[in-house]
Amino acid sequence: MIAAQLYFSVYLAVVIVLTIVLSLQYSKYPNSRLQDQQKLTNIGGYLWPVIFTVFIGLRPISYLFVDMVNYNTFYLAFSYGKQFHFTWDTENFIFDNLFNWLGSNFYEITIFFLIIAAIYFIGTYVALRKIFPKDSVYAFIVFLAAFSTYSYGTNGIKAGAATAIFLCAAAYYRKPLICILLMFLSLGFHHSMLVPIAAFVISYFFKNFKWHLVIWCITVLIALAHITYFQELFASLSGDDTVATNYLANESSNWGGKTGFRLDFVLYSSLPIVIGYYAIIVHKFKSRGYSILLSTYTLSNAVWMLCMYASFTNRIAYLSWFMYPVLIIYPFLEKEFIPRQYSMLNKVVWLQLLFLLAMNFIYYA
Repeated sequence: MIAAQLYFSVYLAVVIVLTIVLSLQYSKYPNSRLQDQQKLTNIGGYLWPVIFTVFIGLRPISYLFVDMVNYNTFYLAFSYGKQFHFTWDTENFIFDNLFNWLGSNFYEITIFFLIIAAIYFIGTYVALRKIFPKDSVYAFIVFLAAFSTYSYGTNGIKAGAATAIFLCAAAYYRKPLICILLMFLSLGFHHSMLVPIAAFVISYFFKNFKWHLVIWCITVLIALAHITYFQELFASLSGDDTVATNYLANESSNWGGKTGFRLDFVLYSSLPIVIGYYAIIVHKFKSRGYSILLSTYTLSNAVWMLCMYASFTNRIAYLSWFMYPVLIIYPFLEKEFIPRQYSMLNKVVWLQLLFLLAMNFIYYA
């Protein structure tokens, strides 16, 4: 078994190697490949999500994975004589009941972590395979290199599983019944998914990305002016939800992260929006699926802008960031709209990876 302190280094090394290999492969592709209707040009297919499911799912129980120890403690409590009874009276009615059922039936805690890892990695791959039939492996490696992916896989696992299900729902936007069912499942895994679900519904019916972009720009100015009215309003609307109230509390120096106006996060968040601006507005790129998901991201990220000064601000930002790796590659893999498109795609992918490296080895170090 790999030691807990080496996990991220091993993960990162594998992701870097895979990114290099696939970048070199994609750099050789001409724009004419975008017209090719061949659906399966992926090497490995489901192999990579299965490998990462096993790798992350079998990680040792350690405080280095933060909430993992808490899950283990609660799980053991259900392994000592507590009987399972399904209940709707819980914050996350699917996740909590699954967690309690596994614990009360004396399954090893490893089974629980493997199931959640499978939902996260394999579920995300299912969504990517639906969105990018020819390029699902490439898209999956881009997903692995995103700033929030490793954290969602090892720490915020409940939200991570919920976001994977949400992406599957978004991928099936043309089939309303499947989409609604998956949205319901996503909300059942983590109640915070109400934010991207609401943004998705708005984006589905109000299609003009320009207006969503204007809203996002206004929220950036509100954050820059350090206006916390909306943050306090959201906290008051959370009612008895103590977790949401704590997350939305005013910035605190003891929550474990950095506080204040997060220029780094704003710049990071802006990349999918900048790409969307040039694709949709400048180059008149038209794609219903891309437009819906981009607007969903833009509105969800605008909510984070209004709550930037809250404690655990990164977890609020994750409600949009989980869509990040999909959106930065979506227009490049959908259809031709600029010369040397695959070359630009690789540059964007490496920019995302360099941000991950800079944040972990320079900023947070």
